[in-house]
Amino acid sequence: MSRKKLPIGIQNFREIREEGHYYVDKTPFALRLFDEGKYYFLSRPRRFGKSLFIDTLAELFAGREALFRGLHCTSR
Repeated sequence: MSRKKLPIGIQNFREIREEGHYYVDKTPFALRLFDEGKYYFLSRPRRFGKSLFIDTLAELFAGREALFRGLHCTSR
């Protein structure tokens, strides 16, 4: 069994998924954003994945289903 690479410094969801990097699924949080409200302020410390999360949302809205296979949002 080979280990997945860590996505150090990568803020692009597509690159992480297509190149087989380790990814912690944050799509449950994205689905909550869609279902539960209007306005959000993403306040997190530096280097906490804000850019990656925004890129993940962009890919969800673009409908790139293949990138999300095996993640929480496709099991819904």
